[in-house]
Parts: sequence; C-alpha cells; structure tokens
Amino acid sequence: MSLPTCVADVIQQHVSLTVECVDRLYLNVIQSRLQVERGIAYFFQQHRGERFATAKTMAEVTRPFVAAIEQFAQAQGLDLVTFGRRQRKDEVAREYLTKFSPREGILFVGKAQERAAVVRTISQKNPRTGRSYPWLQKSTAMVNHYYFYGVDEDFGPFFIKFCSYFPCNAKLCLNGHEYVKRQLVKEGIAFESLDNGVRSCADPKRLQEICDSLTPAKIQALWQKWAKRLPHPFPAKDRAAGFRYQLFIQQAEFARTQVFDRPQSGRLFFEQVLRDNLDLGRPEHMQLIFDRRIPHNTKSRFRTRLVTHQVIPSLWLDYKHSFLKQYFKEARALRTELVVNHTRDFGIGKALDNLPRLRKLAFAANRRLLHVQQLRHDPIQGEDVFQTMTTPQIVAGQRVSGLRFGDPLVLALFTALLLFRHAIRGFSNAELRQSLTPLLSCSADDLKPGRMTYQLRRLRLRGLIERIPKTHRYQVSAAGLHTVLFHVCSFSRVIRPIDCDLKIPSVRDRLLQEVTRTIQRILPDRAA
Repeated sequence: MSLPTCVADVIQQHVSLTVECVDRLYLNVIQSRLQVERGIAYFFQQHRGERFATAKTMAEVTRPFVAAIEQFAQAQGLDLVTFGRRQRKDEVAREYLTKFSPREGILFVGKAQERAAVVRTISQKNPRTGRSYPWLQKSTAMVNHYYFYGVDEDFGPFFIKFCSYFPCNAKLCLNGHEYVKRQLVKEGIAFESLDNGVRSCADPKRLQEICDSLTPAKIQALWQKWAKRLPHPFPAKDRAAGFRYQLFIQQAEFARTQVFDRPQSGRLFFEQVLRDNLDLGRPEHMQLIFDRRIPHNTKSRFRTRLVTHQVIPSLWLDYKHSFLKQYFKEARALRTELVVNHTRDFGIGKALDNLPRLRKLAFAANRRLLHVQQLRHDPIQGEDVFQTMTTPQIVAGQRVSGLRFGDPLVLALFTALLLFRHAIRGFSNAELRQSLTPLLSCSADDLKPGRMTYQLRRLRLRGLIERIPKTHRYQVSAAGLHTVLFHVCSFSRVIRPIDCDLKIPSVRDRLLQEVTRTIQRILPDRAA
C-alpha cells in the first residue's frame, strides 16, 4: 500500500466526501425594544398603564412565568433538574436523549443560576422639589435560567434557555448537522453517521443541497413552533401589541468536513499541517484568508495556537473575536471550521437574516485556508520539475539557462514575482528593476534594462510569467506562483538555518515587509 507524499496530494486524490454545513448555531432571542431603559418604561407606562416601571411591576411578569414553567413540567411529567455549579449540561441531556423514543418532545427542564444583564430601579431625587422617584439603570445579577432540552422532528436535539428576570431574554441552540441527518432519514437516503457530521452518503450531491437548505426562515419557524408549546413570559395581548421576540446570531460555526479514503491519508495531512502552518495566524496571512484588509493599527490579537485538548491536536487561528480551527475527527475526517463569535468582525449585522452572507464568507475563508496550506506542499514541485528549472533547457528551439537554486539574483527575482502576483496590471521592465534594487542591495546602475530583458526572457520561456497581449507588461502565471513560492520557502526553511554567511536571508525578511506593504496598498477598504 502506498501513501500520498504531500498535503496537496491528500486533498486532491484521497478525499472521498466533502461537505460544507452550518454546524452549531447559538442564537440570542430578545425583544429589541425592551433592551433599553426607555423601551422598558414605555412597555409598563404606555402599554400596561402603570405609573412607573419598578421592580414590583417587573416581578408581575417574572412570577407568573416561573409558576407556568413549574406547572408545565409537572403537567408533562418532566424532571426539573437543578444543575450543579460545574455540572456539564450537555452530558445530562445526552443521558436523557438515550432514553427518549418519541419523534419529538421535551426531554427535561433544567434550572441554573447564571449571570445576566438586567435593568434595576434605583431612587433618584428631584433637584428642585427634593422628592424621590424611581429610575431605571442597567446592571448585572445572578438570576435563575430555565433550560428546555428537546428533540424536534426536523432539527433533532436542541435547547431553549429563558432568563426568568424581566425582560426574559432567551437563547436557542441547534445543530445544522443534526438537521441534515433528519432530512436524509426522511428522504430515505442511506448514509453513515460521523460524530457531529456525515462520514459517507449514497447521494453526496443531495447531501450538500440539504446542507444549503438550512435557511433563516426554517430556523425562525423552529422557534415559533416551540414558543407556542412552551410557557411564554408575555401573554397574547403583549404579542399583539408588537412585543415579539427576534432572533440574532451570538455564535455560529461553519464547518467544512473532508472525509479521507483511509485514516493514514488524513493523519499524514494533519501532521504536515501542524508542522508547517504555525505562522498562518499573522495579520498578513489572515487578511488573505478572509479577503479583508487589516489596518496596521488594528488592536485585535492575531495568533496561531496548537491545542492538544484530550490528546487530539488542533490548529487554531485567532481573528479578532472569532477563530478558525482545524482538527482530525475520529481519525477519519478533517474538520476546518470558522467559529464566529461576533459578526461585526466581518462587517455583518447580528440579525438572523444575515446568516446567508455570513455563511458565504465563512466557507470562502475555510477554502482559502486549505488553499494556502496546499500551496506550501503542491505536488507539482517534484524532483523532475526541480531539475528542469535549475538546469539549462531547450524551449521552443531556444536555449534557456537554468535558474540555480540559492543564486542571490534568482531568489531576488522570485521574491519580486511574489510581490507582483497581486498586481492587476502586471509589471514592466522598469518596475522589476525597481523591486530588485533593494532586494539585492545594489544601485540602479548595476541593473541595466538589457540585463532585465534577459531575465524576463528566461522567466517567460520557462512559463513563470506571461506577457499581457499588446503591451510590454507581464503577469505571474499560476504555475509560476507555485514554483517561486516553493523555491523561496524551501530556501528559507532548509538552507537558511545552515548557511548563515549567505546574503539572501535578508531577502526573505524584506519579502515579508514588502508583501505586507503591497497588500495594504492595493487592497481597498470594503465591507464583507
């Protein structure tokens, strides 16, 4: 049995199934009008006819709601579980789920004290009359939260959490992969399950279509369905007056799962990824992955982390409040996942209607990350290509000298080509000379136009650059990008640590600076 030799070979030839799906969705369910003091005052004074909005009037909402929850649990024969301080709620829910046989229903009701943002009433004095009056002020407090763990016929396991204190904000948590599995069962499509994913499927095309069909409208319908069945903190007259819950994205996970044909292939891939991509968290790399310019004065933290929780290593790339992570799942599948903790990191609003935009951006970022990792190990850079590039060749009847590995001029040329790869208009003879001068630490007189013409000729004949029709400008070809990137990375990783007397190491340092400045100059500011 033969194993693949590099990362790109694994991705291109040894992946049996690729699925892009929304994974875990954690949604805030709130009434926007009741999140500010003025809105709460309007609710009690104008809508309910109270004189003031006080703790007493808020308790008139809280007490009946808590009593309704306890009555609901008793009427349905559900356990009312009080969670311990450090008890894992998911493990408790998993135990109840294994004993649950109906197609849908509530498993149990949980209760836990958690910190929440609340509005309290304080006493203020009128400076003219000296009389006291109540005043609303935002604060935080430890209050009871009630969890409704359930199973839906279409979405599978989920939970809804209500805060018992006014304005009774809620949260909805669901899993896109569980939704997909339920739909596959309904349509009678055979599949093999993966922990929080799909390992194999008889109809991969339909599988991806189902993943894409998870829309905000369906998620909204899930909330409305169970909001009617569960105790509601606001009676019908409040909802008729427009006091209704809205859904906002608090955390969203977008997963690209690639299942390998055999475990050895995946293990080879992931070991190389961990070893060779620990610098991907730098801002100059992250702005290419997310296709967003990162200003030099950005205060957010950018870093790469290697996490070894429970002996399963994972690669984490932090981007502002969000992060990209990669890990090897069940020794069979690679999971590349963008976890969005704040949609504003990407210039997108928090409303659930923005989920399609966020999904498009997230999956594009996952693909770019994998593309960057493949570029560093592209299988076209084999021994035959290396020999062809470094030795003289006859191309189209013309003799072309070799591009010697480690030659200062060749390495400087390759460095300049990496810079020009992002130039839409390409580059000219003069622009190439201008870029080579600082890289070689020489004057412009040492690089005559004729000498540059000779270098352009051999780069063009070897297919590293292409002439733009009807101009004297050139652009870097796709194959040229792979070749020059391979040579520059190989030299900096293999030769540089050994030979410290060469002048070329400074070229790599200048490359990183030049690439960063070039990207900042050519990429315009734009919203995601």
